[in-house]
Amino acid sequence: MILLVVDTQSALVQPELFGYQNFVCNIQKLIAQARKNKVEVVYVIHDDGAGSSLTPGQEGFEIFSGFAPREGEKVFVKTVNSAFKDTGLAPYLQSRNQKEILVAGLQTDKCIHATVTSGFERGFEMLIPAGANSTVDNPYMTGEESYHYYNDFMWPGRYARCILMEEALAKTKEDSASR
Repeated sequence: MILLVVDTQSALVQPELFGYQNFVCNIQKLIAQARKNKVEVVYVIHDDGAGSSLTPGQEGFEIFSGFAPREGEKVFVKTVNSAFKDTGLAPYLQSRNQKEILVAGLQTDKCIHATVTSGFERGFEMLIPAGANSTVDNPYMTGEESYHYYNDFMWPGRYARCILMEEALAKTKEDSASR
C-alpha cells in the first residue's frame, strides 16, 4: 500500500475548499500515520505551465507546508488531471509491487476523479478515505455537492472503495504488520 497525495499545493489548499479544516486535519493524520507505519507517501503535483501560479518557481506551486514531503519521498509532476498520465507513477508503483493506493488531495471533481478512474483502469485498488479530498464550488455544484457526488455515488462500487478515516488509518497499521 502507498499513500498518494495529489495536488496539495499552496495555490490550491485554501479556505474556500469544502470542509477546509477537516480536510487539512485528515491529510495531516494520514501522512503522519503512514510515515509512522512505514507506508510510503508519494506526492503528485500539477504544473499548469508558464503564467500560472501552478508552475515551478511560483510560491503556489510548492506543496502546502502542513503536508510537505520529507527528504527521499517521491514527488511526480503532472500536466493533466490524471496522476498516471505520462508521469512515471504507474511503472514506479508496479516496480514496488504496490496494488493498494490510498488517495488523498485535490480537487475531488478534477484531478482526484481522473486519478481514481485512471488508477482503477490500470488494475490498482483505489481506496478513498472520507474527508481526505475536497474541492471548491463550480458553476454547476457547490464544493460540498461535488464531494458527495463522487464520494457517495460515483466512486463506490465502480472505481474505488470509499472508507472511513479510521479504517484508512488502521489499514496503514495492517500493511505495516504484513511486511
